[in-house]
Amino acid sequence: MRVADEQEQSGQYSMAALDIDCAAEADKIAMAMREQVRHGLKRRGFVLGLSGGIDSSVCAALAVRALGAANVFCVFMPEHDSDPESLRLGRAVADTYGIEAVVEDIGPTLEAMRCYERRDACIRQVVPEFGPGWASKIVFANALTTGGYNISSLVVRSPDGKVEKHRLPAPAYLGIVAATNMKQRTRKQMEYYHADRLNYAVIGTPNRLEYDQGFFVKNGDGAADIKPIAHLYKSQVYQLAAYLGVPQEIRQRPPTTDTYSLPQTQEEFYFAVPYAQMDVCLFGLNNGWSAANTGKAASLSDEQAVAIWQDIAAKRKAARYLHQQPLLVEA
Repeated sequence: MRVADEQEQSGQYSMAALDIDCAAEADKIAMAMREQVRHGLKRRGFVLGLSGGIDSSVCAALAVRALGAANVFCVFMPEHDSDPESLRLGRAVADTYGIEAVVEDIGPTLEAMRCYERRDACIRQVVPEFGPGWASKIVFANALTTGGYNISSLVVRSPDGKVEKHRLPAPAYLGIVAATNMKQRTRKQMEYYHADRLNYAVIGTPNRLEYDQGFFVKNGDGAADIKPIAHLYKSQVYQLAAYLGVPQEIRQRPPTTDTYSLPQTQEEFYFAVPYAQMDVCLFGLNNGWSAANTGKAASLSDEQAVAIWQDIAAKRKAARYLHQQPLLVEA
């Protein structure tokens, strides 16, 4: 039998290549977190924002595994556009692991900073009648359908339920995103308030796909003292969630941004395809798979795999700024 055939039958070129030993991985991460917080960061425990999503839920479970529930503190930070389900599911996680938590409604703070007002003013550049009772989100026509370009559009829903989609000119897009980024930065400010108060370290929750591709706000959800799952692909985070006992309702919930007033999936806003396929494409690229093997494993054509790789490269280039430390004149 040819080596390539053996590899294919062994599962090397399939989603099975992303399978992990969850018990060993959980122990490894917990040990690293314990060492880092005590000796590297010299803090007493962990603070993290709980969103009701899979990543923050797994990070909460790992923090408890590392230091015990008494040394973990969680913050729920809803705002005017938040899905009420996020708070309910976040509470379910805190209850599951016995974590002390507090609700910090950041809506009034965002209102005082004119976050919503600034956003709506940018939306009215495209939809002049946009106002109270309307809802909105940004979506992208991804690289698989646009020949390699990520084209942004605004989706709005009027009070009578009519949905419209409009191409976004760059100034309006940048203004909407700039205003929306206030949400992530305000949440991080709240996390660091509690971390300073308790002498705890702040956990960041990006998985490998988000960390690699820049799916975070600089000095917002990108800010943290420790990022314990940044080496794990999203599908591996789901495996770990099942092992750690994250509530099934959260494990079955589609990943969302929970940032805009209309429901929005992550692939609508950022990734070209659902996370499982993105994981395989990123894994294939990182491990030297051919486009043919990657496409087959991800249930995509060779051409689609190449297009996603090109999109990954473009997003990595854009993410350099997000990962970059402050520049100094002298080291």
